[in-house]
Amino acid sequence: MGSNDFITLFFLVAAVLIFLQLRSVLGRRTGNEKPPMEPYSPRDLAKGPGADDSKVVTLPRRDEVSADDRFGLIDAFAKPGTPLNNALRAVIKVDPTFDPKEFLNGARMAYEMIVMAFADGDRKTLKNLLSREVYEGFDAAISEREAAGNVVKSTFVGIEKATLTQAGVKDNEEQMTVRIVCQLISATYDKAGKLIDGDAEAVTEVNDIWTFARDMRSRDPNWKLIATESEV
Repeated sequence: MGSNDFITLFFLVAAVLIFLQLRSVLGRRTGNEKPPMEPYSPRDLAKGPGADDSKVVTLPRRDEVSADDRFGLIDAFAKPGTPLNNALRAVIKVDPTFDPKEFLNGARMAYEMIVMAFADGDRKTLKNLLSREVYEGFDAAISEREAAGNVVKSTFVGIEKATLTQAGVKDNEEQMTVRIVCQLISATYDKAGKLIDGDAEAVTEVNDIWTFARDMRSRDPNWKLIATESEV
């Protein structure tokens, strides 16, 4: 199955079951992946290693196109001769259905879902969207927050910019790296309801670099987040 036969989105909309598939990630699992940056707490709050059908949505498969058309699509997305263009051309040689624009749209939706699930302590959602190593890191951060009796209240304002920066196929995985700039309103309260971090009204800019991957040997077309990095 081609990586963009379905572009998987990890986006949950309470009463709407949609299916969107992401495809590819760059980078290796280091065991030091970080949870999404919390504007209400230090970036390094937790460091650590690391489908439910109701949380996966599928878009219709894109029709097959000729090789020239596929390369034309890549050239329209990334300037010919650049490292990104060359990398994407290599990807579509092994996955003719890959569409970088559709992938990027899916990555934006996945990002919002993961960030909000982390803030809400929604482990079930996170477990379906993250690699085991990344999930363990997120889970540790949530457990630390819960042990302290803290509560997070967040509002996802929106994504200002999402850019596909690297692409490739590595160790039988399609890989894509995305740089995302978003705005959040987030505040942390202690067990007594006192504000201890963040701001309930101020908008904070967050800059993250996330990588998603899909095992090309698997029949599962879904993508999972395998590494995160925050830009200062």
